[in-house]
Amino acid sequence: MKVLVIYDSVFGNTEKVARAIAEGLGRKAAVELKRPAEMTADGLAGVDLLVVGSPTRSFQATEATAALLKGLPAGCLKGRRAAAFDTRIDARDIKQAAFRFMVNTGGYAAKKIADRLKKAGAELAAAPEGFIVEA
Repeated sequence: MKVLVIYDSVFGNTEKVARAIAEGLGRKAAVELKRPAEMTADGLAGVDLLVVGSPTRSFQATEATAALLKGLPAGCLKGRRAAAFDTRIDARDIKQAAFRFMVNTGGYAAKKIADRLKKAGAELAAAPEGFIVEA
């Protein structure tokens, strides 16, 4: 099985999670790690499982991750499995009620990444996952 883990990282937290995922999957599969900017048109060739992760920035994936996902043609992931993850702050740790409300309402990146992967035809291998980072 060939696995591709695509991640973007701002402070290094998402990269740490991506590397841990790659290490775990690497015990049973050939795994490649790439940043969105490293992707090419044929970068998905032969990939059985695509894992995409991003830090949550303004309730979304990073611009680089979002651009990559928006550029995926509808159906290009048909017959492939995918998973999405993000890194985030824990809303319970936010002291300002207004900001906590915004985070709870705006959400996090993982679900939005997963929605894009499904739109491209992927079958989700797991529910979107969030990893809490220390503020």
